[in-house]
Amino acid sequence: MTAPSTAPATSRGGRWIEHWDPEDETFWNETGEKVARRNLFFSVLSEHIGFSIWTVWSVMVLFMGPEYGLTPADKFFLVSMATLVGAIVRVPYTFAVALFGGRNWTIVSASLLLIPTVAAFIVMEPGTSFTTFLVCAMLAGIGGGNFASSMTNINAFFPLRKKGWALGLNAGGGNIGVPVVQLVGLAVIGASGGPRVLLGIYIPLIVIAAVLAAVKMDNIAHLKNDSGAAKECVKDAHTWIMSFLYIGTFGSFIGYSFAFGLVLQTQFGRTPLQAAYVTFIGPLLGSLIRPVGGALADRFGGAKITLWNYVAMAAATGVIVIASMQKSLPLFTTAFIALFVLSGLGNGSTFKMIPGIFQAKALAKGLEGEEAAAYGRRLSGASMGIIGAVGALGGLGINLAFRQSFLSVGSGTGAFVAFLAFYGLCFAVTWAVYLRRQAPAQSQSTAAAETKPQLSYAEV
Repeated sequence: MTAPSTAPATSRGGRWIEHWDPEDETFWNETGEKVARRNLFFSVLSEHIGFSIWTVWSVMVLFMGPEYGLTPADKFFLVSMATLVGAIVRVPYTFAVALFGGRNWTIVSASLLLIPTVAAFIVMEPGTSFTTFLVCAMLAGIGGGNFASSMTNINAFFPLRKKGWALGLNAGGGNIGVPVVQLVGLAVIGASGGPRVLLGIYIPLIVIAAVLAAVKMDNIAHLKNDSGAAKECVKDAHTWIMSFLYIGTFGSFIGYSFAFGLVLQTQFGRTPLQAAYVTFIGPLLGSLIRPVGGALADRFGGAKITLWNYVAMAAATGVIVIASMQKSLPLFTTAFIALFVLSGLGNGSTFKMIPGIFQAKALAKGLEGEEAAAYGRRLSGASMGIIGAVGALGGLGINLAFRQSFLSVGSGTGAFVAFLAFYGLCFAVTWAVYLRRQAPAQSQSTAAAETKPQLSYAEV
């Protein structure tokens, strides 16, 4: 087996791996795993900072007291627009990996984070117009794109049998950028520092992430954009089914990450410091458990884990509704943190399902070995941008729902009732499509798929 070459490609520049076959166990054990893990680590670093910049406005709004002249509705709108841009840019970021190379695009995408960070650093003071704050919040949304490019890149490095763990770790390490920026914000608020202190901390970290990507990461030469794959994914019903389910898991995670502190301030009268003491806990636990969701999906099947996870999410939301109506802050906070944990678990289980779906489609077409694996990587990589973008739009919906709920009834109770109904719908879709009956497999590990020609959706 030929070892991967990391020598620069003279025609294109940079560090290019010309041969990559992770499904070959000999290749994987001798050379592939070490290279894949190294790229995973530095991809996580860049994605982590991207998440921090994307959600930095969840902290910025805590700094913005009465002197800024913004209503709670204004603040919810600011974080909603950051969420919206983060969702939209995920689509082009997905295809940028194949166009420029995973390493090269990581350098670019990390460097782009300087734009929203420096812009916010310049304008963050009382007297700045709402429109200026809105533009800066929208610029921060580009940090949300780093997730899509990172997941597409790492998906190409790992074999199918390791994707649940690898994608879960990659996403979880990125997601943890949310609680980290909130923790840093807590420290800054506690030290009586201003928002510019928080932003100033991240500017050199962005530079470090870009430099390390340049020094330590690789491009895979045969990973190319395929317009046919994109069109095939768009036409595939499972792309949209998984997008819908990902709204319920990741959309919840990112939406609640933006809104948690604002809800505590607006509904329960918490001060910025009191809110900051709590807001990081949910995103932290949700991020840490995401790889566990992927690992459980590897072992028991993503559909089963996702189904029962939605049951638990609905139960936690029901408790939140009760706590909100009774104005019980301890119960509300506990149930909200539990909901964060469950959203993180579901993130891992739903994303694990994606590569297996297209791997099984390859087997159904009669493809075998590396040909089947290549087909699966081709379509799953293309679909991840769509699914990630649509899922992130769930965060927009959550913040707009909170905004409307506070405008209408003065609390978030109405929004939580809507979320409860949505989780029930996600449960029904998961059961009806993947667990209701026996059908040709849409997802399974390569090893298992080789042992039986037809598999049930329950094994997704």
